[in-house]
Amino acid sequence: MTDYELSAHARIVLAERSIREEWLARVLLNPERAEQDRDDPELTHALGRIQEHGGRVLRVVYNGSAKPVRVITVFFDRTQRGKL
Repeated sequence: MTDYELSAHARIVLAERSIREEWLARVLLNPERAEQDRDDPELTHALGRIQEHGGRVLRVVYNGSAKPVRVITVFFDRTQRGKL
C-alpha cells in the first residue's frame, strides 16, 4: 500500500507529535499486526515498532475502503509497549 492520503487531523498530529511520515508509510506497508476497529468496520489499525524511536509502537488508523487509503490518525501507543 503506497498510495494514501492524510486527513487534516493526521497531518496535524504528525507535526505535533514529531512522527515522521516515513514511519507511517512503513507501518502501513508492513504492519507487525493489524486489527479491525471495534466501532467502525471500515477502519483498520496497523501497528509496528519504530526501532529508531526507542522501539515504541506506532498505531496508524486508516480507512482501507477509501481510494486512495485515508489515514485518519497516527500515534505512539503506550498500551502496546512490550506486546509486539
